[in-house]
Amino acid sequence: MPGPTIHDVAKEAGVSIATVSYVLNNSRRVGAETRASVLAAASGLGYHANTTARNLQASETRLIGYSWRPSLPGQFNPILDEFLHAIANAASTHGYRILTFPSPTAEIELAAYHSMMRTRQVDGFILSNTNFDDARVRDLMRVNFPFVSFGQANVDWAFPWVDVDGQAGVRLATQHLIAQGHQRIAFLAWPSGSQTGYYRRAGYLAAMDAAPLPVDTEWLAEAGNYHDDAYAATRRLLALPPARRPSAIVASSDLMAMGALNAGWDAGLVVGRDLAVVGFDDAPVARFLRPALTSVAQPIVEVGETLITLLIAAIQGEPATRQGSLLSPTLVVRESSNVPFLDYL
Repeated sequence: MPGPTIHDVAKEAGVSIATVSYVLNNSRRVGAETRASVLAAASGLGYHANTTARNLQASETRLIGYSWRPSLPGQFNPILDEFLHAIANAASTHGYRILTFPSPTAEIELAAYHSMMRTRQVDGFILSNTNFDDARVRDLMRVNFPFVSFGQANVDWAFPWVDVDGQAGVRLATQHLIAQGHQRIAFLAWPSGSQTGYYRRAGYLAAMDAAPLPVDTEWLAEAGNYHDDAYAATRRLLALPPARRPSAIVASSDLMAMGALNAGWDAGLVVGRDLAVVGFDDAPVARFLRPALTSVAQPIVEVGETLITLLIAAIQGEPATRQGSLLSPTLVVRESSNVPFLDYL
């Protein structure tokens, strides 16, 4: 026995077939009462749209591709789950789904993009972990396929992107430590070449310069975005002579901050008192650490919503109202840095 059709839903709700289509596809603004009536009718009748037929007719998949770099064995990415949740939720409200696939390198990721574009598996892509003159951005611009990027690439390139102001975030973190009485402040930086790392490093240097406080060359410690790399870098910092040993550390990510926390404890210090540590991301795990980690919070939900809004506009061929959106972070102060350092000098 055939199931209910869109005609049945329209008849039950007392509206046109077009109105039912607008509501179910979220393709045009419809009054709240009418929308509620259509959704109630569809639910009551047990109507399910023939998504495959609709997509073929509209030449769309309602799928958005997203790839990420898989973590090394024994490592994890505490902010990735939050980001995936944000974009999946935002996409769902617009009737889209996220098709995820890991790519160990940018070259493999780009090859996957071209394969998916040839076979029309997705309507657009979300990029992340962008870099200066990112080849993925350049290529997708060249072929004119819809995409949006979580991160910038080149100030001269016009493409839709969303980013969090990492420079402002690390500046906030460093200023907080200065206000707590710290003068010997180190920064766990990502290796040169990372665009995100460049802006975060610039925030640290700007805050130190404005204080003004000198920056020992050893205090700019480069490390990979891994716990173990940050742990080793922090142990080297804490092995410096007392007059040069940092009393506080700002890390480029929460994962690196965890390495700094553990290195501090293993060096016999009371973290939060003898050594202050601040991370970046405010991953959900930050408040469960001991001491709870002060961190720069990224507005990940807003990032996800803005990315999806920009991408759907690109998919639908709408003229861009804006190319870039730089969002502001906030500093969440917890026990890892909230004790005035002067009390212990």
